[in-house]
Amino acid sequence: MEYNFTAIEKKWQNYWQENQTYKVDIDKSKPKYYVLDMFPYPSGAGLHVGHPLGYIASDIYSRYKNLNGFNVLHPMGYDAFGLPAEQYAIQTGTHPAITTEKNLARYRKQLDNMGFSFDWSREIRTSDPKYYKWTQWTVVQLYKHYYDTELDRANPIKMLIQQFEHNGSEGINAVHSEHEPFTAEDWKNMSDKEQREILMCYRLMFLSDTSVNWCPKLGTVLANDEVVDGFSVRGGHPVEKKIMKQWSLRITAYAQRLLDGLQKIDWPEPVKDIQTNWIGRSEGASMIFDIKGRKEKLEVFTTRPDTIFGATFMVIAPEHELVLSLGTKGHQKKLEEYITHAKNRSDVERMAEKKVSGQFTGSYAINPFTKKKMPIYVADYVLIGYGTGAIMAVPAHDSRDFAFARHFELPIVQVVSQKDEKPIPTTEWETSYDSKEGIIINSDFINGMEVKDAISAVINKMLELDLGEKKINFRLRDAIFSRQRYWGEPFPIYYKDGVPHAMSIEELPVELPKVDKYLPTEDGEPPLARAKKWKTFDGYPIETSTMPGFAGSSAYYFRYMDSNNDWELVSEKAINYWQSVDLYIGGREHATGHLIYARFWNKFLFDLGLTPKDEPFQKLINQGMIQGRSNFVYRIVGENKFVSLNLKDKYETQKIHVDINIVDNDILDVEKFKNWQAEFANAEFILEDGKYVCGWDVEKMSKSMHNVQNPDDLIEKYGADTLRMYEMFLGPLEHAKPWDTNGIEGVFRFIKKFHRLYHDENNNFLVSDDEPTRYELKVLHNTIKKITDDIERFSFNTGVSSFMICVNELGNCNKRRILEPLCIMISPYAPHIAEELWSLLGHKESITKAQWPEYIEVYTRENSFKYPVSFNGKMRFNLELPLDMDNKQIEEAVLKNENSVKWLEGKQIVKMIIVPKKIVNIVVK
Repeated sequence: MEYNFTAIEKKWQNYWQENQTYKVDIDKSKPKYYVLDMFPYPSGAGLHVGHPLGYIASDIYSRYKNLNGFNVLHPMGYDAFGLPAEQYAIQTGTHPAITTEKNLARYRKQLDNMGFSFDWSREIRTSDPKYYKWTQWTVVQLYKHYYDTELDRANPIKMLIQQFEHNGSEGINAVHSEHEPFTAEDWKNMSDKEQREILMCYRLMFLSDTSVNWCPKLGTVLANDEVVDGFSVRGGHPVEKKIMKQWSLRITAYAQRLLDGLQKIDWPEPVKDIQTNWIGRSEGASMIFDIKGRKEKLEVFTTRPDTIFGATFMVIAPEHELVLSLGTKGHQKKLEEYITHAKNRSDVERMAEKKVSGQFTGSYAINPFTKKKMPIYVADYVLIGYGTGAIMAVPAHDSRDFAFARHFELPIVQVVSQKDEKPIPTTEWETSYDSKEGIIINSDFINGMEVKDAISAVINKMLELDLGEKKINFRLRDAIFSRQRYWGEPFPIYYKDGVPHAMSIEELPVELPKVDKYLPTEDGEPPLARAKKWKTFDGYPIETSTMPGFAGSSAYYFRYMDSNNDWELVSEKAINYWQSVDLYIGGREHATGHLIYARFWNKFLFDLGLTPKDEPFQKLINQGMIQGRSNFVYRIVGENKFVSLNLKDKYETQKIHVDINIVDNDILDVEKFKNWQAEFANAEFILEDGKYVCGWDVEKMSKSMHNVQNPDDLIEKYGADTLRMYEMFLGPLEHAKPWDTNGIEGVFRFIKKFHRLYHDENNNFLVSDDEPTRYELKVLHNTIKKITDDIERFSFNTGVSSFMICVNELGNCNKRRILEPLCIMISPYAPHIAEELWSLLGHKESITKAQWPEYIEVYTRENSFKYPVSFNGKMRFNLELPLDMDNKQIEEAVLKNENSVKWLEGKQIVKMIIVPKKIVNIVVK
């Protein structure tokens, strides 16, 4: 029969669904393996061919592990909350749930059409109250716990209360925000509200005044990764810095554990480096600077206390809490103007700025070692999110401080020099001097010391004089956890007399209420403030912010283990069996967002004893991006006339992106182009050889570039198995690669050729029970070894090549002992055709019940060698001989060969040189 991929693929997709082929349960007789994809946000545009790349890879590996006897958990679900659905709701009035459900249906159909082995019985959606009940439950636990630095783990807040009752705040080993110290008696005399305000300084989920990225147009706070160059990623709207009362997660408590954990997991080194830099551990000193004429002090964290004698001025961030109070009468107005300007710029924009800017406050700090006055400036190159938001500027040894000092004509004092180097006056310097190593100069008691020794000496002196403390600092900041949106998880928090309280598990889930609009209220409150009766049963108001997108995706891997459990996040039985994710596949863009948050979330649940693993994802693979192949037409400027690619240089033209779906092998379908957009209905064309040839380029796949390739169209034309194999064939999984539909034809031809191995010339199924030849067994077992190695190394592109080589080498072989193992091997890549052929081979069960073929080395051992036979050094012919022949036997076989007789005619043999498994050379005269 002809290879009818449409009928075959539909048949087996229905079979898998009806028989729940991929449904998996706990089976202690088998080793477990948990494969996870970063689950998608279902946009209205659906999937394009770049999206399934990682899913195909994870599916191949899941099927492979299953065939090797593992009990494989391979689930799928949807990150269903999100800003796009909310923006659409604002524009149209359509409830986000309706839009999301429609998008989910489209995604599910597309995923099913590709033949993935997902266990859909475990499907989760973050917007489902049954799911976000457990996000809310975890949030309550975060609210009810603090971080004990002595035990290095989270503990219940009630244990902290017991310590307060006996000892007050003295000797508390806990991560916390600043507060006034108190005694046990003070604690007992505090009101409930006052006690709760103190406890808020310790909770792992806490409410505080925070500098946030505020987007007025979207009416919400945005995370750092949702802002680029001062504009929102979604919509490109201006974003400004603003102080707001927000819920945050005290992720900084876990900074060291997040750093240490990177050494225990098999992740790409670039991702580990990104996380290491994001966490940003640095050792140094926290120094205290007096402010002339004021009781307030400035705290500065520095990794280079040895340069204190070169600190000539101070700079604080525009968001620093003392910034306005430091402004003196003559500087206040300009100071306020500068702060207003700076707060509207993103951190990235500020750090990338080359132009020097700043404003003198009029106040002075006192250098604790030199006792000299240091003018205090405000400048946007200092960020509130790093250190304390204040720096001691050492312009001789820092490039930004140097540029600032030059601009404002501030002193520059060199304090580090190379050994035996004669210092040059700093007035002659063109830039700062790198001072990571060297000898200290101009620095009182540390003169002549190496940098490393000087750092220790200054810290010891600082401790002796009570001028600060030795400190480890992290760049990592606490994660802002509030969003002023509608379409997100509601907080399980209510307010009693203005004080926040957590709800009990019996009150969960707190479901999203109905609102008349999805916009903030006229008073600027979040959309949930529009809800009628948004209160508890006792009449207390409920929090009106919702959680951010990462809330629902931080622990979804746990729910997959036990998705239908209504009583707990995950049962003890399920978590002890599945433990953690063995293989996680997704994009590198999540390196500092989702992956950090998920690791933090997991470590917290580990502290609660809910998971046996401290790290959630044991192995991570980042799939590369599939780039689009764009096509262009060339319109003659000022006319509705288009000129073909190779003629365009004769005219002044404008390059225009054209829909790739009306282009075939770079040839434009002119009639379809006319119907594509109304403005082109009467277009004229200058052709070459009767055709319009389009230009092309490789770019990001995007609707605006009309280069988005819908996988549905390709499946309809070539089948899902061809699409799956072609996406793998494009190149190494981790690399970016251009999409080119032209190349899919070759893979399609291979699939048809593979199908023909099992059929005769009339397309009738025909497989023989004849014994295979040694050559055929050699080809098979070489392929088994190669495909196994390729899959284990996630080198799926070379795997496709190996299948192609194998089929070519087998020729017309139709023997069962060869074709059955080959069918099993190709099933992870092309499951539909494999199931069909497996069935035709007489098997009643799905090929997923088969066993991965065993590689037998003896079949691939060489038992002969093709000797190049030379006469007087000139190779004349090849002769294949058994490897076990000795030199005498080789000599006899060569001399008997008819080719030798021809070259020896009339000649005398002088000598015969035989190098086993190398050459035979006959010297004649």
